[in-house]
Amino acid sequence: MNKTGFFWDEKCFWHAGGDFAFTLPLGGLVQPLAAGGLPENPETKRRLKNLLDVTGLTKELHNASAQPVSWEDLLRVHPEAFLQKFKNASDAGGGSLGLRTPFAQGGFEIATQSAGLAKEALFSVLQGEMINSYALSRPPGHHCLPDFPNGFCLLANIGIAVEAALAHHLTDRVAIIDWDVHHGNGTEAVFYDRDDVLTISLHQERNYPMDTGDAEDRGVGAGEGFNMNIPLPPGGGHALYIEAMERLVLPALSDFQPDVIIVACGYDAAAIDPLSRMLATAETFRAMTEMVMDAAADLCGDRLVLVHEGGYSEVYVPFCGHSVLQQMSGSSITAPDPMADTLNLRQPSERLMRMHSEFITELEDLFR
Repeated sequence: MNKTGFFWDEKCFWHAGGDFAFTLPLGGLVQPLAAGGLPENPETKRRLKNLLDVTGLTKELHNASAQPVSWEDLLRVHPEAFLQKFKNASDAGGGSLGLRTPFAQGGFEIATQSAGLAKEALFSVLQGEMINSYALSRPPGHHCLPDFPNGFCLLANIGIAVEAALAHHLTDRVAIIDWDVHHGNGTEAVFYDRDDVLTISLHQERNYPMDTGDAEDRGVGAGEGFNMNIPLPPGGGHALYIEAMERLVLPALSDFQPDVIIVACGYDAAAIDPLSRMLATAETFRAMTEMVMDAAADLCGDRLVLVHEGGYSEVYVPFCGHSVLQQMSGSSITAPDPMADTLNLRQPSERLMRMHSEFITELEDLFR
């Protein structure tokens, strides 16, 4: 049995947005870019798959696609009126239903395919077919509210997968860690009043959305205390991510005792990403993956699933993703980070790191 499942589908690379220059609609004084389009484009994910193929790591993974999620799967998270509106617009040639969520004709079907990859990755682990799995989902999902697509996210991929697993009695307790640089507001919204799903978001403070992700937002009703937001200061760097994982995330996982751990795996905290101001590196993502693998080994029989979210550097995302999948699979095949020396020199000073440690202490007190 292959240890690590890798779920991807060519159709997900074909998702297309509208006429944008970066995140600005074209028109007025906004000129088209030479490359064109939104930062969320197929190349970051396609080039990750290309790099895996070129190094040979693909051959050490269990490669598979998945069926699109069903209407029944969708209805566990999204209202029927929203789904029908999305489907109708998709059939009519495309459009945009929320904030920065353009799609072309067939966008509904591609979005259900993306969610299907997340569902299949989760089911493969819960049913014992894989020890861990990775879903190369596109479009992403962690910003999508039940009735409002948002921030490039058209459906709540992880929320749909988790609800399907719960409905099929494959799990009772799920922990979701979101290390995409933007707050996982959509995933939070799906489970905010629940105590069977722990949601943890590490994100650059006030990046996107700018009005969500406060550390004081801990859940409501039965879900109070089961939502954890960790808003990190810009420029935090590798050491801050590792310290936040060690002092905040791992203890929360231990207290919760999940059946499975899911990671909303965005690479936009990387140092050269156009939509963030953090200083994470490929080694940061590898190290965090090792940490959650160790936690999964201790808490839930190694059951771990990573679902691809953001990350907008076509050059650097492939190296970050390769490091993660090398760690997940235990492979000896490497793709050395060509930016490592430069990015290591740009990490925060010792003075800033001391300030960051004090910030983590404040969050420890808040979450205690």
